[in-house]
Amino acid sequence: MDNETQKKAYYHLPGLFEFYDLYSVFLPLYRKHREYFYEWCEIASVYGTPADCIWGGGRAGFGECAAEDVLALMNEYGISSRLTFSNSLLKPEDLDDRKCNALCELFAKSGGVQNGVIIHSDLLLDHIKKKYPGLYFVSSTTKVQTDFDQFVKETDRNEFKYVVPDFRLNKQLDKLASLTEEQKDKTEFLCNECCSFYCKDRKACYENVSRKNLGEDCPDHICTAPDGEGGYRFSKAMKNPGFIGVNDILNTYLPLGFSNFKIEGRGLGSAVNLEFLLYYLTKPEYQLIVREEIYLDCMLDLF
Repeated sequence: MDNETQKKAYYHLPGLFEFYDLYSVFLPLYRKHREYFYEWCEIASVYGTPADCIWGGGRAGFGECAAEDVLALMNEYGISSRLTFSNSLLKPEDLDDRKCNALCELFAKSGGVQNGVIIHSDLLLDHIKKKYPGLYFVSSTTKVQTDFDQFVKETDRNEFKYVVPDFRLNKQLDKLASLTEEQKDKTEFLCNECCSFYCKDRKACYENVSRKNLGEDCPDHICTAPDGEGGYRFSKAMKNPGFIGVNDILNTYLPLGFSNFKIEGRGLGSAVNLEFLLYYLTKPEYQLIVREEIYLDCMLDLF
């Protein structure tokens, strides 16, 4: 990795299908007025899942936008599209799902930048690798790998282009500094998690989402973590011990040789995700201008 690459942060943003309308307004502004945004960062990918995808995981997908429109928008701006197929409970018979296979086929043959799949199940990984070799793979944070050595082994797997560690590993800087250059290139930090740092039910929560995406009739997972009932608050996420902010990226992670940063938010509204775009990409003196441009677009429902 050369020095120029070391100075760049590559963001992986939420809501490929869920926030198509937001990105269709934001991306033209991002291109036309690049001076509004930090020079040291780029949008590398946008991830998400349409509604009713049984391979989906992490969060229940609710995007209704046509896949062809999503793909056209991302290709226009040279941004990689990632299908979030991180269901952890798939069985062999689930691999025949027509909708999910059709999405893989479409995104594998997009003709633009290479697209990828965020994945949990090795069963699904083998299936997609054989049938749609044009796609790359991202090891999902839904694996909840809180053991650092386990995470390192994951980065050594050739199948994965990127690995998203559990956010509780974010600040183990001494260990992170010891990774090889190749391992650092594959590491993609989840920056803005709001879940309790000490939560022990994270895996069960993800499995509940997997069951719901499979159509199982099961009760909602009840979060027992402190303040869990309050839902997502960016202000609360900023106080999380695992939070990675703009200054952390610039002063700690980029100098250590890391360059990939994931922003969560698929299950939140467009207005909250706009705040992420403002905080992580937009220079402070232009944040109001960008916010007004987005809010004044009469075609965009931010709530």
